[in-house]
Amino acid sequence: MDIKSYLKERCRTVDEALERYLPKDNELPFSLHKAMRYSVFAGGKRVRPILLLAACEAAGGMVAQALPAACAMEMIHTYSLIHDDLPAMDDDDFRRGNPTNHKVFGEAIAILAGDALLTEAFILLSRQAEAAGVPSDALLKVIGEIAVCAGSRGMVGGQVVDMESEGNREIEFATVQYIHTHKTGALIKASVRSGALLGGADPQCLAAMTRYGEAIGLAFQIADDILDIEGTTEEIGKDAGSDEARGKATYPAVIGLAESKRLATELVERAFSALEPLGDKGDPLREIATYIIKRKS
Repeated sequence: MDIKSYLKERCRTVDEALERYLPKDNELPFSLHKAMRYSVFAGGKRVRPILLLAACEAAGGMVAQALPAACAMEMIHTYSLIHDDLPAMDDDDFRRGNPTNHKVFGEAIAILAGDALLTEAFILLSRQAEAAGVPSDALLKVIGEIAVCAGSRGMVGGQVVDMESEGNREIEFATVQYIHTHKTGALIKASVRSGALLGGADPQCLAAMTRYGEAIGLAFQIADDILDIEGTTEEIGKDAGSDEARGKATYPAVIGLAESKRLATELVERAFSALEPLGDKGDPLREIATYIIKRKS
């Protein structure tokens, strides 16, 4: 399959749905809704929602069943980026090549835009009428799955340990693994599992998807660590080398660049192995796994 065409088409599908679901910027409060839309439509790759849609189809479902959840996942991811960029956290000036939300709208509106996107995501997830007849029990499982992976036992917890570990030159490998599997990996795994659940996956399929999601979630963040070293500011859309400058706890900092590359490749191979029971239906997920470690942004 042509992965570039597939990703472009799915990105357009997600963007069109986000346009429908997000509050318009001519709806009060104008500044808040404008800030929300600014970051959502700032040029993201939509990896998490695309994974969710691909997992749904691989499990035998249809895109329409999973599209609201896919959009909710992108809202949660975008909120995390807005907050991650704040002066109290990473203090970044650019995201995806554009000024960060707080640089455009101020810190207060940026914080509230993130809060609103997180809340809007769960409003959307709870609208069963939007989910094309998905059974209530499956929808409830997805809501619980996403909530846990976005909270203190998932993404937010990983962000806290990441901040607390900054500048520690003697960081342990186990701590870096915790940060990566929680800050980034948790939401990616939740995307895959949620898509599988919405597609009606049986226990064997869900177990395979879980193994796949765990592997690519970690591979994605290791690839980000590598890009911060080897990529340019223009390619990655923010200051290159910022992780090293801040003393971030990353895989290259702990195990070296070459070993990080080897591990990322091994994780993709694990992802491929996990998908074997799915046969050809897993092809988009396989291609996405390869894309994750070969991307330049």
